[in-house]
Amino acid sequence: MRWAIMSAMISTDARRTLPLLEDAAAMCCVPLAAAPLSEADADLLAGRLKALADPARLRLMSLVLASPDGEGCICDLTDPLGLSQPTVSHHMKVLVDAGLLQREKRGRWAYFRPVPGAMDALATILTAR
Repeated sequence: MRWAIMSAMISTDARRTLPLLEDAAAMCCVPLAAAPLSEADADLLAGRLKALADPARLRLMSLVLASPDGEGCICDLTDPLGLSQPTVSHHMKVLVDAGLLQREKRGRWAYFRPVPGAMDALATILTAR
């Protein structure tokens, strides 16, 4: 929800400066070095990077991204990290709220898959040129 509110606050001029985080598919092209970052875009980008700046969340992203099915069940993500299910669920919620993962409830379990293009967009934005 916070991302949607902050995203709505980004002016049209700021979007032209750096089309950043509104829609993962639209996050395409402008590296940080190519255009100045607006304050709102900097806040959004910092939120995404902050979500990834935790070792457990990095490992969870890696597990989901590297899974053969392209998704991970919360039931399969607790053992590899040695964390409790509520702790893993918290970390996954942070990644979902940051727009990096999507969550789908199936029965009593939650399944997570990457938001298409989100990681590529971050890599592109962080590219020097």
